[in-house]
Amino acid sequence: MSAVEVPPTPVAVEQPKASAASGTKSFLSGGFGGMCLVAAGHPLDLLKVRMQTSTEYKSTLDCFRKTLAENGIRGMYRGMAAPLVGATPVFAICFWGYGMGQKIMRKAYNLSPTEALSTKQILFAGGFSAIPTTALMTPMERIKCTLQVSSGNGAGAAYKGPIDAAMGIIRSGGITNLFKGTCATLLRDVPGSVAYFGAYELIKKSLTNQSAGQGSISPVAIVTAGGLAGMANWAVAIPPDVLKSRLQTAPDGKYTGVRQVFIEMMRTEGAGALFRGMGPALLRAFPANAACFLGVEMSLQFMNKVW
Repeated sequence: MSAVEVPPTPVAVEQPKASAASGTKSFLSGGFGGMCLVAAGHPLDLLKVRMQTSTEYKSTLDCFRKTLAENGIRGMYRGMAAPLVGATPVFAICFWGYGMGQKIMRKAYNLSPTEALSTKQILFAGGFSAIPTTALMTPMERIKCTLQVSSGNGAGAAYKGPIDAAMGIIRSGGITNLFKGTCATLLRDVPGSVAYFGAYELIKKSLTNQSAGQGSISPVAIVTAGGLAGMANWAVAIPPDVLKSRLQTAPDGKYTGVRQVFIEMMRTEGAGALFRGMGPALLRAFPANAACFLGVEMSLQFMNKVW
């Protein structure tokens, strides 16, 4: 019996089976969830990146006002094409990686597909999901951040779109330039994913008094758990995300790596700079990740009915 009574019809969440079909469903549902996340959260993500890479903004509201005045409503979606195109494979691989992490734990502890995982095992699976995701996430984030800080005000070259930005990045430093910030991305996403999936499963269980895959779950419970999981993710990941954004948007050759970014930031701006952009990141996290997990669970339900 659910501990939270809600009027909407519950969404059936089925335990993935140890089969190629269930892996494919996780892949496809994760991709759809990623598209929902980008559509819901991009404007606030843009504000986050701008605040992280510039000292001209006094607050999130100030950044919003100046961005809106400079570029209009369309400017709030600057750079969205790259993460939207990239969200499908990135989140597909992320949720597939989460499933693989769970399988590793089940095999290591001789658990059946229907046995509930412990908290430590869920946290491991969450952290593992970040490893295969990084190969796709890094170049997408590089293009997105470059576009978001690029405008006609002199803050970098003004690119026409993600393809133009990618070509410009490659021209300036070769194909490896697209992967600038890989270590910083791992530094952000491994602990962030531990918090992300761990918080989702634990909050969902506390709201429904059910372990993952048991019974049916209300859309309100999914939205609540997903939104809070996103906030938990960014509460952990924002400092390394600041370092990543600085590294990926800096002129070529300015930094040798994330360590130099950290040292210079501590010397010139202090520890508070590591939390720049926390406001828009947390504001974005709830609706974006609520949309993501709702998209994942609903698409998985649909596939389970027809496949």
